[in-house]
Amino acid sequence: MEILQWIQEWFKDNCDGDWEKAEVIQITTLDTPGWEVEIDISKTSIANLEIKWILNEINRQDWYGVKVENSKFLAAGDAGKLIFLLDLFKQMIDKIENE
Repeated sequence: MEILQWIQEWFKDNCDGDWEKAEVIQITTLDTPGWEVEIDISKTSIANLEIKWILNEINRQDWYGVKVENSKFLAAGDAGKLIFLLDLFKQMIDKIENE
């Protein structure tokens, strides 16, 4: 399944009449240039998950970082990493749901 379709389905599956009224999925640009993805997981089965900031940097044009804290998935990466960042979120959900 293509990542945008998967995110769309994940969002629909987690809508509960309240959670979706906030800005639960935000995708913004960085001036490095790059992308930042923030996803609210507070009303999901992984709300208590915590992951310290992990930075993977090959060089200034090839990097990404990810963390989960305060019931938010936060990821950032270079200008070519948007799909990758969304897929990191999917992989995290898939792994937890399959345990």
